[in-house]
Amino acid sequence: MPDLPIPFGDDVSAAPLWGEGMAVLKTDMLVASTDVPPGMSLFAAARKAVVMNISDFASKGVLPTAIVVALGLPKELATEQAVTEIANGLNAGAREYGAYVIGGDTNQTQELIISISLFGTARSGLMLRSGARGSDILAVTGLFGKTAAGLRMLLDGGKASSSVRAALEDAVYNPKARLREGLALRGYDFVTASMDSSDGLAWSIHELARKSKVGFVIDKPPIAPEAQEFGAQNNLDPLELALYGGEEYELVLTVKPGKFAEAQAVVQTVGGCLIPIGHATFDRQVVLEIEGKRRKVEAKGWEHFKSHV
Repeated sequence: MPDLPIPFGDDVSAAPLWGEGMAVLKTDMLVASTDVPPGMSLFAAARKAVVMNISDFASKGVLPTAIVVALGLPKELATEQAVTEIANGLNAGAREYGAYVIGGDTNQTQELIISISLFGTARSGLMLRSGARGSDILAVTGLFGKTAAGLRMLLDGGKASSSVRAALEDAVYNPKARLREGLALRGYDFVTASMDSSDGLAWSIHELARKSKVGFVIDKPPIAPEAQEFGAQNNLDPLELALYGGEEYELVLTVKPGKFAEAQAVVQTVGGCLIPIGHATFDRQVVLEIEGKRRKVEAKGWEHFKSHV
């Protein structure tokens, strides 16, 4: 399409409406065999399908308005009870972030499939994946590793205290999109590049580097204490869990160096946090620097449940 407001390959798509206005669109599909871990209820799976899409709107700073759903049901789920539970999960996820489910389609499939199409409107100035510059501060809206550790625990077992087990299960079953943070940040000129982290922290940083033609040094990896504890108890590297997990739905972004304190304050006013983890460089590599030692960070992430971290 001529004059696309957002180039291909970003978190969302868009089409021009009027003046500087645009329709912002996103579609993402939840498939039971790759996206629904053991123990997840139909309600939680449906809500997750919504959160997956909302997170991409959050990374652009766009308020979602409406959702249409394409629902694929296997025969065993074609019951009033199952459909009601799915509908309640969809509605709960939508209303949690200010959107409404306004329609869709239902069909018979071999497994549960929930495909969400999300709609919103915005004006120019969205936070794109491109735009980071050398010396920008690399930051995230939360700590990483809980979801990867939780999936390990649910799929393979593993030792964990009751409090850590509860936190890891909550990370997997009840993900949250950082919409408030994204909306707050977009109102200023602090952010130079932004995307959501659902494919993993390392992959997201590499993607920002590729789109912005910069490199990054990570010197404060944002490892969740629960991932630290689970890793120590199960002979797993917490850093690997944090870098190469996925489905955590945090924002990964770059901020102008002189504006970082202001950006932090803005995020705190909506109840969130903005954690500096490194900085952009003109060297087109992504490296981890800890205690004076550097190593390259691989451009990989969690591929649903097909491979382990």
